[in-house]
Amino acid sequence: MTDDDVVQNVGPRLRALRGERQRTLAEVAQDTGISISTLSRLESGGRRPTLELLLPLARTYGVALDDLVDTAAPADPRVHGHPIDLDGMTMVPLTRQSGSGLQAYKQLFPPRWRVGNSEQKVHEGYEWLYVLSGRIRLLLGPRDFVLGPGEVVEFDTRVPHAFSNPFPEPAETLILVGPQGERMHVRARPAGG
Repeated sequence: MTDDDVVQNVGPRLRALRGERQRTLAEVAQDTGISISTLSRLESGGRRPTLELLLPLARTYGVALDDLVDTAAPADPRVHGHPIDLDGMTMVPLTRQSGSGLQAYKQLFPPRWRVGNSEQKVHEGYEWLYVLSGRIRLLLGPRDFVLGPGEVVEFDTRVPHAFSNPFPEPAETLILVGPQGERMHVRARPAGG
């Protein structure tokens, strides 16, 4: 992007900020000491922005000067996670691997996965799991659950737990895993209901 491109983008940003804040040119002129005609020409691209004009505008709009002239393209929001195979079960990352915070995965359990393996594990953290299709079995401490489509579980991973798919069809789930204390809270019913 050239310097001219940067200058051309300032006017539309100024106009958008003024619109978002529902301000008139006269109000902004009064707050900044910049004439209405100069503001209008800045927004339309008829006047080249200078530091002396942009500083009071950034203050008035409550944004950093960089926000008015920033040329960085937005980062690609898509997550390109590589599937992870865990003894035949596939986990597809749905969030960037930041090393901390909540992480989301899609899990694909093949039919009859870990039948007869009821070894429960423990680790720090918290899990939230939603069944998209099929059924899975969750051993959670002394309790045994069969979860079907649309069912959700949320639990502290310091409680011994194990997942399996002893059924003849594959199963798909979404899972959020977070460090201890970070929990996904879901409503039992719509707000106000």
